[in-house]
Amino acid sequence: MLPVINQMLYLQIASSDEEEAALEYKARIADGTDDELLIEVPLHEGTGRLKRLFLGDEISAHFISQEGVKNYFNTHVLGFKEDTFRLIRIRKPETESITKIQRRHFLRVAAELEIAIKLSGNIRFIGLTDDVGGGGISFMVDAKWPIGQGTELDCWLLVPYRNGSVDHSQFKAEVVRVKTLENGKHQVMAKFSKILDSERQRIIRFCFERQLDYRK
Repeated sequence: MLPVINQMLYLQIASSDEEEAALEYKARIADGTDDELLIEVPLHEGTGRLKRLFLGDEISAHFISQEGVKNYFNTHVLGFKEDTFRLIRIRKPETESITKIQRRHFLRVAAELEIAIKLSGNIRFIGLTDDVGGGGISFMVDAKWPIGQGTELDCWLLVPYRNGSVDHSQFKAEVVRVKTLENGKHQVMAKFSKILDSERQRIIRFCFERQLDYRK
């Protein structure tokens, strides 16, 4: 079952701010095509606040069927359409991607990207990611570096795109978990604690390009 015109979508927007990411907005589907849904600007019912969205924003959405079943899917902002009022273009989900089990985590993809890390005391070293996403990263480093749960990281991530260009994304991250692997290295899982929207959009763009490659 796919969402249809005039149906209400309930949305959570990917954000490095956990409180913001937990907020739920609603938006009516105003129009659609084979590949896109056009929705109104999302509204937070509790505060009446409208949510401004940006190109590439990751969205976790659900709609309720006539039987009262919640159907969940992930999508992202494709662009905007100026009509009588502004509409937001989002990717229409494929039927097989819709689930009745809630997805609270936004898109993450497996990727080996070079990441430069700085710790307090001006300690600097290079790691290699094993997955990246709009809300955080996981990377591999030598066990000699003093990283533990709660450690604050200054990061510079190398972000390559399908067209051959290369960008960098700078952000601060907080370590959530450290796991020791059989080869002696540490796998570090971290969430973004401070990141500009422009920096996050670079990572999100990479994630969706990589996902398209996987589908092909």
